[in-house]
Amino acid sequence: MTTRLAVHASPDKVVTGGRMEPTETAAPGPSGEITDRLLVERTQGGDPTAFDELVRRYQPKLLGMLYNMTNNQTDAWDLAMETFEKAYRSIHTFRLDSEFFTWLYRIGYNLTINFIKRNKHRHNLSMDDADLDLQNRSEFIDGHASGDAEKQARLAELKKKLNESMMKLSEQHRAVVTLFDVQGLSHAQIGKVLSCKEETVRSRLFYAHKQLQIYLKNYL
Repeated sequence: MTTRLAVHASPDKVVTGGRMEPTETAAPGPSGEITDRLLVERTQGGDPTAFDELVRRYQPKLLGMLYNMTNNQTDAWDLAMETFEKAYRSIHTFRLDSEFFTWLYRIGYNLTINFIKRNKHRHNLSMDDADLDLQNRSEFIDGHASGDAEKQARLAELKKKLNESMMKLSEQHRAVVTLFDVQGLSHAQIGKVLSCKEETVRSRLFYAHKQLQIYLKNYL
């Protein structure tokens, strides 16, 4: 399986200086914008508005990762807020020769793994949860491939089955699929997020794809 997933969160809030506040846009600005490094340097120098820009840049994809890890919008929002709060408090520890977003993702990933472990007894990620909004998610398939009612019904069924299959994977295997197929990160970047070697990333990704092929064999 080489097709990357494309999951789009629809955030309507932003964490500002450690607070979650409404925002009209969370998308990065045009090319030529201020670099992450400069924004981090400004934040380290005491400028909270610089961190606000980092939040706007990375909030959508961070939410996408957290949502695909938890399959719950409320949990994803709570973890996103906690991630940005921790990043803001720890910004002085960030090494300027590193990529900010991999550092941020690593914080979010570790918080999510701990969250899932703490809530294992209740966090079976029921696919009946109303906030999954499966009809609006496009995973492993092109959501623009619209057609007649029968085709749409098959598409919805495939989306639901895919989500169920993703939740059958371990947290580590779900993470590599999310980061590679959904987020489009390289093996090297994923290794930095998960604190493991690239060979481990490749191995986990190969296994996860094989498992998903088995789970989806009647749908592909």
